[in-house]
Amino acid sequence: MLAVSAILVKVIGLLYKIPLTALIGEVGRGYFSAAYNLFTPVYAVSMAGLPIAVSGMVSRNMALGRFKQVKKTFRVALSMFAVTGIGGTALLLLLAYPYSFWLINSPETFKCIIAIGPSVFFCCIMSAYRAYYEGLANMVPTAVSQVIEAVAKMVLGLGFAYGVMKYAMNEYAASGTVFGTAAETSQQAQSLLYPWTASAAILGVSIGTVSGWLYMWIYKKVQGGIFTRTELINSPLAQKGRDTAREMIAFSMPVMTGSIILNITSFLDNVAVQNRLGSAVMRDTAVIKEMYGAALAASGTLDKDISVYLYGVYGAVMDFRSLVPTVTMTLGISAIPVISAAWAVNNRKAVQRTVNSVIRTVMLLALPTGFAMAVLSEPLLSLIYGGTRTANMVKIAAPMLTVYGFATPVMAVSAPVTHMLQAVGRTDVPVKSLMMGATAKIVADYILVGNPQINIYGAPVGSILNGVIVVFYELACLVAETGAMPDFKSVFLKPFFCACISTLTARLTFSFTADLPSVIKLSLSLIAAALVYILLLVFTKGISGEDLRMIPKGEKIAKRLEKFGLLG
Repeated sequence: MLAVSAILVKVIGLLYKIPLTALIGEVGRGYFSAAYNLFTPVYAVSMAGLPIAVSGMVSRNMALGRFKQVKKTFRVALSMFAVTGIGGTALLLLLAYPYSFWLINSPETFKCIIAIGPSVFFCCIMSAYRAYYEGLANMVPTAVSQVIEAVAKMVLGLGFAYGVMKYAMNEYAASGTVFGTAAETSQQAQSLLYPWTASAAILGVSIGTVSGWLYMWIYKKVQGGIFTRTELINSPLAQKGRDTAREMIAFSMPVMTGSIILNITSFLDNVAVQNRLGSAVMRDTAVIKEMYGAALAASGTLDKDISVYLYGVYGAVMDFRSLVPTVTMTLGISAIPVISAAWAVNNRKAVQRTVNSVIRTVMLLALPTGFAMAVLSEPLLSLIYGGTRTANMVKIAAPMLTVYGFATPVMAVSAPVTHMLQAVGRTDVPVKSLMMGATAKIVADYILVGNPQINIYGAPVGSILNGVIVVFYELACLVAETGAMPDFKSVFLKPFFCACISTLTARLTFSFTADLPSVIKLSLSLIAAALVYILLLVFTKGISGEDLRMIPKGEKIAKRLEKFGLLG
């Protein structure tokens, strides 16, 4: 359920960010991304492991029949999330000025950060409801609220950005000013307009989060109590609110530490990328303009906006880079209550089965999708951005997307492994792995991005290095703690073989249909690759009955394949 909603959310996100990038330009997208780089760590630190704690406590108490404590956990969580939401919003607003003016030397980003401030509070409140229902193994509220939130953000964000742009350009046409500031050329007018349109888009996003929270609140009211009177009477008494809060904090403390380390290092990494990119441009502008001269000229980017332009292109690439990891992350979230309950009653077989199922499903999704994205990066980006005024960025973005595509399996399995470690109580492991990975990433970014010959192309290298360190260390610790050794042949080897053949099919199909329109070529390539991949999985027994039973109507498909002995 979460995977389906995650796919819908990512599709809606692309439908939002693609026209948004075309509307506000790469420079505007750079301001947009810079604001999110501060919002994301502040929001994550504001929650700091509480959702994992709530989900884990609810699932554990459900398994032990402590239904009164389940209700108490939700009430305490809602209060704690409200407090942290208010604190997070205040922190974001306090950091807005020094971050914009001093750390990244981009004063115009200040407007965008102010616009996104209210999101912290509403996202925190919404997370309390989501964690509660996830602990009950009910993924419907989370899934539906995510889709509602994404649609509202898209509609409001694009609507606000378009309205501000139309108003400002009408003002420029009438008086030669943009919000009261004179602009001698249309390029200067666009430069003045970028931060305003980016802020308007983010304001729409902030208001959109309210819709997700409203749905969760209404769902809880309509559903009412989930326990019968008999269950509550026979249930042990709940702890006092203070004791529940202490347990929640203690449960979340290691996750909180890891979250703080992750987000502080992620924040420092983003600051380093932006600063080093600016340094590279200042150190040797001629080299940068030689590399990207055609794109910069076609987009009308002023010299002072070059670093923001390149960071905006990188932000557009990140939309695709996060496609698969966002979906596979839901597998780890959904595994938390299953593994927590199994671990609480010492059911090692259930833990083994869940670990294998989650990692195998990640590989089945990530390998073919990532590889196809890598070999078809340029036609994919051309199809999406080719008809817009941002078409010039495709040549810059494609090599970065190719690198991220091949690294997708590593990045996709990272969050699920982290969540499974947290479910068995090894919340200390992600803290160590994140410190090691983040340190390597920041060092790589500092060296590579600051080199004018490499500049923004160094950013993916640091991200992948971080992912490799985190995944290999955490996976080794998960196996050591649970004894759940993934079956190498079924989990890794078979999906890898099938993905390689299907990727080759995609590339050959694209080459053989060279005379057809781009959208038809790309569609035929992806359809051919998908068919080959599915057939290979069936004939190599690369998919199990458990995998099929997780999808709608999967039981019937599994029974038919079992008759022919085609399930692994």
